[in-house]
Amino acid sequence: MTVIDSAQQKLDFMTLLVTELQYQNPLEPMDNQQMAAQLAQFSQLELTEKMNSNINAMNETMSKLNSSFEGAMLVAQMDYAKSLLGKTVEYYYDDYGQSLEGKVNRVFFNEAGYLTLEVTSQVAHPDGSTATESFNVPIDLVEGIKE
Repeated sequence: MTVIDSAQQKLDFMTLLVTELQYQNPLEPMDNQQMAAQLAQFSQLELTEKMNSNINAMNETMSKLNSSFEGAMLVAQMDYAKSLLGKTVEYYYDDYGQSLEGKVNRVFFNEAGYLTLEVTSQVAHPDGSTATESFNVPIDLVEGIKE
């Protein structure tokens, strides 16, 4: 129900009330309390609709603010990631269950849309050998920057 519908219903109710007052039996007047209660219900309904409209407007504003905030956070993360290019970072790598360090070669968004660093690291294998490997490291797994 819109505010216009509510206003029209209130106007219809008032027209009905005036008509009933004009044609009521003077010996049996209508119950004023019941009419006042119905009028109060219409007023309450009108206020509820206005409040609902205000809440919807607030939700739209919050959604726009959230989008703006997310955009600003993404720009800040991208700036941070670009500042890491060429630097040595420490990061946690699940496959090895430990922290590794390596040089950041590239910044990109992975298939899932997460900001990711391509990091080249020296990895020690269980047999004692070491190898240079490249890892795709989500930006939130970076634990620190080595100077």
